[in-house]
Amino acid sequence: MKFSATDRQKNIYIRGMSGHRPLIPTTHEKLRQAAKERLSAEAYTYIAGGAGREDTIAANRKDFEKWKIVPRMLRDVSERDTSLNLFGQSLPSPFLLAPIGVLEMAHRKADRAVAQAAKNTGTPMIFSNQASISMESCARILEDSPCWFQLYWSKSDELVGSLVKRAEDCGCSAIVVTLDTTLLGWRNQDLDIAHLPFLNGKGIAQYTSDPVFTRLLEEKDEQAATRASRHINPTTMSVLFKLAWRFPGRFVSNLTSGVPLKSIRKFVDIYSRPSLTWENLAFLREHTSLPILLKGILHPDDALKALDYGINGIIVSNHGGRQVDGTISTIEALPGVVKAINRKIPVLIDSGIRGGSDAFKALALGANAVCIGRPYVYALALAGRQGVEELIKNYRADFELTMALAGCKSLEEINVDLMYNNQ
Repeated sequence: MKFSATDRQKNIYIRGMSGHRPLIPTTHEKLRQAAKERLSAEAYTYIAGGAGREDTIAANRKDFEKWKIVPRMLRDVSERDTSLNLFGQSLPSPFLLAPIGVLEMAHRKADRAVAQAAKNTGTPMIFSNQASISMESCARILEDSPCWFQLYWSKSDELVGSLVKRAEDCGCSAIVVTLDTTLLGWRNQDLDIAHLPFLNGKGIAQYTSDPVFTRLLEEKDEQAATRASRHINPTTMSVLFKLAWRFPGRFVSNLTSGVPLKSIRKFVDIYSRPSLTWENLAFLREHTSLPILLKGILHPDDALKALDYGINGIIVSNHGGRQVDGTISTIEALPGVVKAINRKIPVLIDSGIRGGSDAFKALALGANAVCIGRPYVYALALAGRQGVEELIKNYRADFELTMALAGCKSLEEINVDLMYNNQ
């Protein structure tokens, strides 16, 4: 069924006549606040928090606000088209769901609920490497709906190859290599409560479902006995019991074998690779024919280098302000990257997208599409699959109406001439 922004808008008002309010708030700040009240302190801190003083998070929003839309009048926008083609796939709108890990902290159905919402709205879902549910399980829900896979480059190339092969086998149409997490950023909010979800066995389903990772657990760990003897107290024991319940397999077997704890230790040991360089990308190209996108590019020179290495797409991103405090905002970085790429490959953007007008601004400055991040996690926390669907529909309606009211009837008509920035 074709989506219509005006029908979406009318439906909300008509339902209001019967006393029904929107399932989730339509404004971002109310959405965030409502989710904060619903989530545990640990979950909210992990989802909403950023690096250092969180200046990058603030800049992502502040710099979007610097750009102003200059609408053009008396243009026929009675028929509108928000569709685009990306890597040979026809998409209904320029929105994708960014990869976000540990969704079980927001809702018990986690990635499954998001996959169902993505399917129901035709929105591409980028599977997180740090997912709560395996990519195969989500792919079965999505069926023929588009999906990509986000790769965190492990210290084990064999594991990297296995993850990429699984992504291909379950129907992913692109690989997104996240570059800005070779080390974990200094995140004050998480540090203040001494909480990292992975150490509780959350967000590592792609690993525990992987045959290479499972085999790596069999490698001898010389430090295991020493570590096991430390910090044994009631809290530690409670964590061990929860791990035994959560992990695949039987509770008693998990408890006696110690596999859950071994999995966490192995994950911590190998999940990221600080030594990663441009030369490593050749390994990935040898192991997949899928389009490869680099996520985390902010400098035009890095964008040019990506072209030299045969990369198929760029995602301008600062990881939502979670990695380096005080970095350039994504919307500030976008024009330079777009100029360097010169339309040779698609350029996407995430970090700071909070509504349809933000998407319009990003496309006007040269982005081909945008990725929604934290907002859909807040919607998930409030109303599960339905909440995510509502948020996607709201963003699509807001974008389509903004596009039309600015005088554009298709994405091709959105350009920098419709923007103003006096700063």
